[in-house]
Amino acid sequence: MIGLLQRVTQAQVTVGAEAVGAIERGLLVFIGVQRGDTEARAERLLARLLRYRVFPDASDRMNHNVQEIGGGLLLVPQFTLAADTRSGTRASFTTAAAPADGQRLFEYLVALARQQHPLVATGRFGADMQVALVNDGPVTFWLET
Repeated sequence: MIGLLQRVTQAQVTVGAEAVGAIERGLLVFIGVQRGDTEARAERLLARLLRYRVFPDASDRMNHNVQEIGGGLLLVPQFTLAADTRSGTRASFTTAAAPADGQRLFEYLVALARQQHPLVATGRFGADMQVALVNDGPVTFWLET
């Protein structure tokens, strides 16, 4: 399972004209589900996301996590993260989970996140989404379990 996280001052996901998820300061995380991913991998990814230290302390060092700062967590499904791009000029999606498996594991991750963190918003699985964000730093990390 892949999480591309970005430290943001704000982020919002819209589908059509409807805002389906938004946060202020926190983490925007694009989630990619690969073939063979399991609930255990989703649990490990969430643990890392909630504890990953990307927010500055008084010395401007990245020593605080999203829970410590009381920030939002915006989880957005993005199957293209699981693409195989090693050759050619067009991505292959043979490494991505089947849509039903991807949706099940994404929804599992979201449910766990809501149990462990008070400020969780999401994108919509399978929808054509528009994501607006202000990347703070910029700070972007690729996490994979």
